[in-house]
Order: sequence, then C-alpha cells, then structure tokens
Amino acid sequence: MKICIRTERTSTLLLIICICLFATLLLSQPSSANFSMIIPSANQVAEENPMIDITLSFSRPFEKIAADLEWPKTVLVVNGDQKQDLKGTLLETNFLDHQAWKLQYQPKLPGIYWFTMESSPQWQQTEDQFIIYFTKTAISVFGGDENWGNPIGVQAEILPLLRPYGNYAGNTFAGTVLLDGTPASGVEVEVAHYNEQNWAPASAAHITQVVKTDANGTFIFTCPLPGWWGFMAHVSSDVKIKDQDDNEKPVEVRTTIWVYFDPNPFIGQ
Repeated sequence: MKICIRTERTSTLLLIICICLFATLLLSQPSSANFSMIIPSANQVAEENPMIDITLSFSRPFEKIAADLEWPKTVLVVNGDQKQDLKGTLLETNFLDHQAWKLQYQPKLPGIYWFTMESSPQWQQTEDQFIIYFTKTAISVFGGDENWGNPIGVQAEILPLLRPYGNYAGNTFAGTVLLDGTPASGVEVEVAHYNEQNWAPASAAHITQVVKTDANGTFIFTCPLPGWWGFMAHVSSDVKIKDQDDNEKPVEVRTTIWVYFDPNPFIGQ
C-alpha cells in the first residue's frame, strides 16, 4: 500500500511539473497578433463582373485562428470625396468557425474604392488599456488608378507609398502611418500573411514580423509570398476612456491596411 501511495504522489508531482514546464514554454514563445481583417473577393474589378464580396473578420491570419468580430462601430466605402455608410448592409457570417460579417457592393463608376472599418473600443485586461481597430483595403474599379495614396479621413490609417494593387510577390511595400493626420514616428508595425496556402513558418518569430516607422512615420517591408498581407501599426492615443469602475484608461489605436500580392511568374511563386 505504501508503494502505491508513493507512486500516486510521484505521478501527481510529475504531472504538475509537466504542466508548469508547458506553461513556461507557451509564455516564452513570441506572441502572434490578432488582426482586424477586410478581405474582398478581388482587389481589381472589371465591368463584366462588378459585384464585390467582402468579408470582415478578426483573427491571427497566418495561423488561421479566429475570434468573434463584434458589431463594428462604422463600415464605410470611400471613393475620392464620396463616403457611403455600409453598416446597414452587413450580414452575419462565419469565418474560421467564429462570428464575422459580410457584404456585397456593386460600384457604378471607375475609381479607387477604399473599404474601411472602425471597431468599438475593446478592453484588454492584460494590457490595462482599450484598443480601437481601424482597418482598410483598396479596390481598383474599372481601371481606376487616381489618388490611391491619399488619406481617407479616418483617425488612424496607413497611407500606401506602393500602389495597393497590381503587385507581385517579392515587391516591397512602403507606407506612412498617420494619427489624426500627423505622421507617427518610431511606432511598431506588425506584418502578417493571410496563410491560405498553409505555409509552415521557419520559427514562431516568423508568424508575425515587425518593423518600425522612421522619423517621417514611414516603414518598408518586402512581401515574399503571394496573397493578402496585413500591416498593423500600434499608435498610442491621447484619448482616455473610463472603464467599468469609472477609472480613466489609455487608448491604443491599431490601424491596418490589407494589400494583395499576385503570384510572381518570374521567381516561381
């Protein structure tokens, strides 16, 4: 009987040690970021097939691990100085087994159409702050190619310095991060690939890659794989929001641009 008791105690102790080691291993791994996503059925639209299907979701795009996307605060399409509210057209859908939203849009005129979404403030207990996500992507309609680098007038956004469509894998994306119209210098920009091809990362650190903006708020990154790439800048805001205990908490703004890179026939992608 004594032997059995010692064996049970030993087994329990070993189990506890294994759990602790596993937890330590998880905590030591580089964290992968959650991205707010706007993914259209195409980023260039011809007159023969003008209907656009758009999915709005929230996930770790490389790992394809999703979370529920709450009802957005705003969903707009911006074409030049024209803005249209699309929130009333949203339909609930499913993305990677989690709540997401979808819409259809049929443009009438040529141009660059920016689809953009702003989230409601989200409380992050572990970071002791609120986070607001701004997300956008561009679609060239009927060959429209003017003013693709102009701001669309949201609180935080990334201005593309590379035309945000008609690019090959291997092209270098460059963008400028703006907060309230002012370039944000020295901020981190997380970069992730929407991994529809199920690529294996070289390491955990490769899942979400990181660059920083320079003194002008500009960053660059070369995208080696075809598909959708998300660039998300983390910018501290001067805004404060009260939590449920009526305490003022800081707000971090995370602004993302999604850009598609076509397979590159010159490098075998």
